[in-house]
Amino acid sequence: MQRSFLRLALLADALVSGATGLLAFAGAGILDGLLGLPAELLRYAGLSLIPYAAIVAYVGTRPNVSHAAVWAVIAFNALWSIDSIVLLVSGYVAPAALGYAFVIFQAVVVAGFAGLQYVGLRKEAVMA
Repeated sequence: MQRSFLRLALLADALVSGATGLLAFAGAGILDGLLGLPAELLRYAGLSLIPYAAIVAYVGTRPNVSHAAVWAVIAFNALWSIDSIVLLVSGYVAPAALGYAFVIFQAVVVAGFAGLQYVGLRKEAVMA
């Protein structure tokens, strides 16, 4: 299997999402005090990231990467980034300063993965 830019972007997304998911799920009771975010929110967010990471890893390791699947990953990443910012401005949560920084940082990283995956798709389209 060739390690294309697109595959690397997908696998990096899967790795970071999986690690973040495990940390949020397992460490919600500790992180809630540090971030000022509800433990239940952290737990559910973490729980949702674990299967997401597995799906993205699956997409990135297929012999032929499905462009439709990559578009779905890009869309989910964009939605996650937007929802993260909406969460902060909605007033639903009142995080500590570290919580604001964490949510904004992860939203930027996730948007960055979407951008890298888009670039990877474009590179593959040019090479085809």
